[in-house]
Amino acid sequence: MPTIILVRHGETRWNREGRVQGHGDSPLTPKGAAQARAYGLRLRDLLGDRSQWRVVSSPLGRCAQTTGILCEVADLDFRTITFDDRLREVHTGQWSGLPKADLAARHPGMLEGKGLDHWVFRCPGGESHQAVSARLGDWLAGLAPDDKVIAVSHGIAGRVLRGLYLGSDPGQAMRGDSPQDALFFMSKGCIERISVQ
Repeated sequence: MPTIILVRHGETRWNREGRVQGHGDSPLTPKGAAQARAYGLRLRDLLGDRSQWRVVSSPLGRCAQTTGILCEVADLDFRTITFDDRLREVHTGQWSGLPKADLAARHPGMLEGKGLDHWVFRCPGGESHQAVSARLGDWLAGLAPDDKVIAVSHGIAGRVLRGLYLGSDPGQAMRGDSPQDALFFMSKGCIERISVQ
């Protein structure tokens, strides 16, 4: 199996404001930029021979910004960065950019779903769990067993990807966390959560 270090983008303005992001975008906050620097410092300690690693990122701005910062701090070659649409966050359709508090008021109980019943998969005009799994599974299947990849992605996409890597129950995978202060070291069918604080 490939070795993957999975990173979620740093905190964004919409994260702080409690807005739905999906394929929408907002820039990193100062805290988010500090989180990206912390990722870079931790990666610098973890990687060993940096020439063996390549960096793949979601093309959405918050991931591109995180990737640039962590590469600079970890002394990773910017020429190794590729952007792959398959690592994007779940598409949240008509709800992108809306405050979650407003949605909760307009749709009582809607934001309470867990697992495969997570509200993000029920956004009008949005993307299903099956569609997200298919594109992330396609990305994962394209990796060679000896690949070493740093992947910068998103909260929901990261949960789905970790579940696919382990071959675990999709509903259970969706109950995982989506930290912005930790990364996931995925190797030989196992996943280790590593704090970056």
